[in-house]
Amino acid sequence: MLKDPASKYTAFPPVDIADRQWPSRTITSAPVWMSTDLRDGNQALFEPMNAERKMRMFKTLCEVGFKEIEVAFPSASQTDFDFVRKLIEGGHIPDDVTIEVLAPAREALIRRTFESLKGARRAIVHIYNATSKPFREIVFGLSKAEVLAMAVSAVTLVRELTLTQPETEWVLEYSPENFTATELDFALEVCDAVTAAWDATPERKIILNLPTTVEMATPNVYADQIEWMHRHLARRDSIIISLHPHNDRGTAVAAAELGLMAGADRVEGCLFGSGERTGNVDLVTLALNLYTQGVSPHLDFSDINAVARHFEHCTQMPIHPRHPYVGDLVFTAFSGSHQDAIKKGFTAQELDAQWNLPYLPIDPADLGRSYDSVIRINSQSGKGGVAYLLETEYGVVMPRRLQVEFSGEVQHYTDQHGGEMEAADIWELFAKTYLNTTTPLRYVRHHLFEDGEAQGIKLTLQIDGKTQEFTGEGNGPIDAAVHALRKAGIALQVRSYEERSLGSSREGGDAKASAFMEVMQAGSERECYGVGLDANIVTASIKALVSGANRLNAAAKSAKAA
Repeated sequence: MLKDPASKYTAFPPVDIADRQWPSRTITSAPVWMSTDLRDGNQALFEPMNAERKMRMFKTLCEVGFKEIEVAFPSASQTDFDFVRKLIEGGHIPDDVTIEVLAPAREALIRRTFESLKGARRAIVHIYNATSKPFREIVFGLSKAEVLAMAVSAVTLVRELTLTQPETEWVLEYSPENFTATELDFALEVCDAVTAAWDATPERKIILNLPTTVEMATPNVYADQIEWMHRHLARRDSIIISLHPHNDRGTAVAAAELGLMAGADRVEGCLFGSGERTGNVDLVTLALNLYTQGVSPHLDFSDINAVARHFEHCTQMPIHPRHPYVGDLVFTAFSGSHQDAIKKGFTAQELDAQWNLPYLPIDPADLGRSYDSVIRINSQSGKGGVAYLLETEYGVVMPRRLQVEFSGEVQHYTDQHGGEMEAADIWELFAKTYLNTTTPLRYVRHHLFEDGEAQGIKLTLQIDGKTQEFTGEGNGPIDAAVHALRKAGIALQVRSYEERSLGSSREGGDAKASAFMEVMQAGSERECYGVGLDANIVTASIKALVSGANRLNAAAKSAKAA
């Protein structure tokens, strides 16, 4: 039993705003988006991204359509400083993208930040200092006047330093950290002073970021705070109000939506809600929520699976299977009544008509996904216990998306043959689907070699019964094998890869490793899984690649025949 909270916690005080306008408003256009995946998101990872993953994340964000990206905290580490330099000196920043960097309101760190930005075409310098009473009194021991002076001094220095690098177009962003816990009149005083110090004009605007550094109240309170600031700020036509909601109470998306209704212009957050503690606001969910209301977010999530796989690779963090829009199970119905309603909805849905399907608020096809009506998978579900039986009887632990894919094969089989399937029947179908060596393309052997910094492979295959050898190079064995297959006329892209030790089983002989590879046919949206089993994990991986190639080939022939 929880303790009585009244003696320990108090409700957040309401905002005195009797004629609030935001409840009667709707969002009719997308905000300015700013991704902080490479800064706020990166600093919250168990293992921060290395240079390769940072660059991959940056390019992914650019491809999605973000025009403002907070790329680093360059004064905090040499790694972050070097990444900013690499972006600028390597010409990696598209002409329509502005990089942003964060710095606390401290002179030495601000100067270091400007050093990192030399040569940038356009840059946002994001300065912050804490303004709330707990931080003033407990953390820093500063008065209101000292906090105000710190903010103004930092902005004055930024303004002076911009004059020393006139080749760059400079934008200032200022955050009163812990805004939601700061007295509104004091937050206004600081923001107005900063705006004046920057001498903001409609042609030279300042970004005022008003963050829920820690989410402390219900979303309507945040909306009231934003509307109050929106109404009272001096030089409002020279200010871009930005939101940076965190998710401590689990309501960051709602807070951002209501904050936009309350007068904000811009939102900062991360893909899939990454970030400190419970994360930043999820920009994917926020953008697609707009999309389902008929408002274009101007971000491209038409291949949401690719964005998700890049995110998981870069962050080494999984996306929850129930995550809105992108989770592996969000377009899967286990309930028979749900399946029936959705199937009837698809039958009734006319092409290009207003979307109106039971249980599906968005067309999965708009995200490059499909509706997966799968049988239920658990130890009690008979033919629905596919994954359970393969794991317990044969030691094969399938990734969740492979479970969905293979359960469709099981469903197709049972629809044709009727009756129940025993574990041996499921294994036979699994082997026929993924491990069959009588298919047109068959793995024979491979030999790895080093070629400078690259990994090379000599890959021997049987193609329609004829043994041939192909050579490829890449950044690892799998990448090298992909390039070797291209020389064989087989163009594939690897979407995801997992390897596991084979558990105790009654099948497989000396096979001790399993590899699962999700592949896509180049130039096509067709994708599927390949599986490889072998005592050697590299061999298992190459077999999985070949398995995927065979399955894509079979799917293409089937589609052509249909």
